[in-house]
Amino acid sequence: MSLKDLEKRVSVIEERNRSVSADKAWETSFTRKFIIAVFTYLSIALYMYAINLPDPWLNAIVPTIGFLLSTLTFPFFKKMWIKKVCSQ
Repeated sequence: MSLKDLEKRVSVIEERNRSVSADKAWETSFTRKFIIAVFTYLSIALYMYAINLPDPWLNAIVPTIGFLLSTLTFPFFKKMWIKKVCSQ
């Protein structure tokens, strides 16, 4: 294998690593969680509005907060799980 081939392979690996790092950063970002919360709120509120439930714009806050709490606590529980499972 030539030096040029090795350089090309390293370049491909580095590009893939940048892409993986960017994807991981997005998956754990506050921006992503905020956007999902907004869409969750809107979809629940619109559904409640469509089926004529009282105060849909106010009542949609509860499941949205539940979603946010679940996503914000996942890292804590993930660390506990990894510690328990991987330390055996």
